[in-house]
Amino acid sequence: MLLSMQKVKEIYDISRRTLINWEKEGLITPVRTPKGRKRYKKEDIEKLLGMIEEKPKPKVVLYAKVSTKKQEEYLKNQIRRLEEYANSQGWQYEVISEIASGVSENRRGLLKLLNKVKRGEVEKVVVEYPDRLARFGFEYLKFFMESLGVELIVLSGEENKEEINKELAEDLIAIVTSFTARIYGQRGGKKHVNNPS
Repeated sequence: MLLSMQKVKEIYDISRRTLINWEKEGLITPVRTPKGRKRYKKEDIEKLLGMIEEKPKPKVVLYAKVSTKKQEEYLKNQIRRLEEYANSQGWQYEVISEIASGVSENRRGLLKLLNKVKRGEVEKVVVEYPDRLARFGFEYLKFFMESLGVELIVLSGEENKEEINKELAEDLIAIVTSFTARIYGQRGGKKHVNNPS
């Protein structure tokens, strides 16, 4: 909605001088009518008065992950490749990276990313390979993001076979270790009843 100087004064009690000062400072840019008269956008005035809260612009998130500390160098290279791609597209971006097993349910980086998606702070998520996001359930995460209007971009379809096998082995060990700990934890917690002789 466009407002004349008079309307701005009536509605918001802002003087002509204040409007001109705002223009000089570059805080507001009036629209000119065909007859050359100045008109001000209602939303511009209300933003300056703090009546409208400006939402942060949706961002691109680059998500990188490796399974173990030994792969830190690979994580750095993964981030570098994602950044090169984002820069080639001219995007502003944030990097979320983590060292966590692909089967772990306690992945802080992934939870941070999903919360940002849920809050509407993200418009694109970029990963190098599908299993960087999730070893299992990638399609569910993709569906979740796309249902909230977020585009999920995967740069490469298939990862290095040797790297996949290594990570799968590590994930399997993590599953077996967790499972074993639960079994022995349950056994250890049971009370032994002594049978009287």
